[in-house]
Amino acid sequence: MPKDRSTKPYLIRAIYEWCSDSGLTPYLSVKVDAQTRVPLEFVKNGEIVLNVGQDAAHRLTIGDDTIQFAARFSGVSRECSIPVAAVTGIFARENNQGLFFPPEPAAPADGAATPAAESPPAPPTNGGKPKLQIVK
Repeated sequence: MPKDRSTKPYLIRAIYEWCSDSGLTPYLSVKVDAQTRVPLEFVKNGEIVLNVGQDAAHRLTIGDDTIQFAARFSGVSRECSIPVAAVTGIFARENNQGLFFPPEPAAPADGAATPAAESPPAPPTNGGKPKLQIVK
């Protein structure tokens, strides 16, 4: 029987490509956990919103399990590594269209199952609250 594959990395790549083809700036909304490597000084309420456009994210790789890139934060180049499971959404900065994902339970260090979060994370704020819209 084939392995069950998550559709999430495929959807992230699709919205990223749609943004690029449309001349829009793709942003990732990320719930930061112990496996997430981002500049912690920019994390607010356990979340960070990152510009992953071609001009901002260098050597961007959207893999099946991890998203990796280098970006400048306050003029300093930093390496970022984000588990796909930590991504809560990908959207265009200019019109807030994109996809937002339900929260995934964090994998505990001992490998035991954990219950899902009680409430979904708040959408990122970048000049207004994004609205979930169907992308055609």
